[in-house]
Amino acid sequence: MKYNLSEFRNHPNILAGYYRQFDVENRLLFTGHSHQAWPDVAYDGMKKSWADATLYADEKWGKALEKADAVSQGFSRLLDDEQGYIALGSNTHELVVRFLSSLDLRKRPKIVTTSGEFHSIRRQLARLSEEGVEVARADSYPVEDVADKIIALIDSRTAAVLVSSVFFETGLINPGLRAIASACADAGVELLVDAYHSLNVAPFSVKELGLQQAFVTGGGYKYCQLGEGNCFLRFPAAYQGRPLITGWFSEFSLLSQKENGKVQYGEKEGLFAGSTYDPVSHYRAAEVFRFFEEQELRPAFLREISQHQTALMVSTFLDLDLPGHIISLDHAVKNEQRAGFVAFHTPMAPQINELLIHHGVLTDYRGNSLRFGPAPYHSDRQIKEAVQILGQVVRKESI
Repeated sequence: MKYNLSEFRNHPNILAGYYRQFDVENRLLFTGHSHQAWPDVAYDGMKKSWADATLYADEKWGKALEKADAVSQGFSRLLDDEQGYIALGSNTHELVVRFLSSLDLRKRPKIVTTSGEFHSIRRQLARLSEEGVEVARADSYPVEDVADKIIALIDSRTAAVLVSSVFFETGLINPGLRAIASACADAGVELLVDAYHSLNVAPFSVKELGLQQAFVTGGGYKYCQLGEGNCFLRFPAAYQGRPLITGWFSEFSLLSQKENGKVQYGEKEGLFAGSTYDPVSHYRAAEVFRFFEEQELRPAFLREISQHQTALMVSTFLDLDLPGHIISLDHAVKNEQRAGFVAFHTPMAPQINELLIHHGVLTDYRGNSLRFGPAPYHSDRQIKEAVQILGQVVRKESI
């Protein structure tokens, strides 16, 4: 291993020099669960995109597709997956819509999900329910019960289950994916796992979780540091469906063939392909994936860093002994249950978040959850300083 954990605790963090343009050494950027800083090599990728566009003009797409392949391979490595195919998209919503369009909701007009799904799923399923699709929701808390609740909702009318590997409001890992996958397989139900809050920060393996026959979606805007426009849909190699919503890239390899009167689909990843996109995002992402490999920043070690950081954040917060009616933690949650961030419970989340920004600490909130997300380039000093500023803000609000 190139590094050890102790090298990440000092100030400045040993990685900070690779993030000079984001100036991570001198900023308290704790939206790491939403938007991590990009390493400087990301800019090199963007400049390379410009250079290829100016040099090759409309012939640039060969170069662009090479970058897309590198991005697909990067996601496959993080998924620990050798059997599935990767379709790329600009955001998870468009990929979820492609997945939903492959379901036969006339025969099976029911979808099972949870109350803790990100808006890409929550909003789209809410709209489908307005059009007559039955959407059954299991409570996402406590996480230990999620699998049993989902399985109890599956019946012969169920087309699919959509569930997160980590719930975006609480940051808690869903421990029941293997059981859910098994139940879906037994019932002939498709499974889509939103792994956005797992990749590069919490354990996730298609092999170990028994998800070979599942769909998995996620992206690089958060812990992968790829920036916008880098999302994926992993789907089983044996899948034979015909999604209603795809782009012309799905038949790109077939354009020279004569049409037979039926919409054609490409093979492998082409089945769920989209259409023309801005390739800058893939140039950027390919460089960042390469950087992580060169630095040997792999999921197991990144998990070790994250667990140290969230534990330090929690212990620093508890030492402040802040008034529980203003802000608190769920003391029943063990640190190994957390993925990449700590969710503080407070009815004043919007106000506290705004005050933190005023004091130079960037966080965010969802409902009553104030979310602090550290990143691998943070030092222990920065983590303590951010939480101590939180304490100062809360004490002022409690007067």
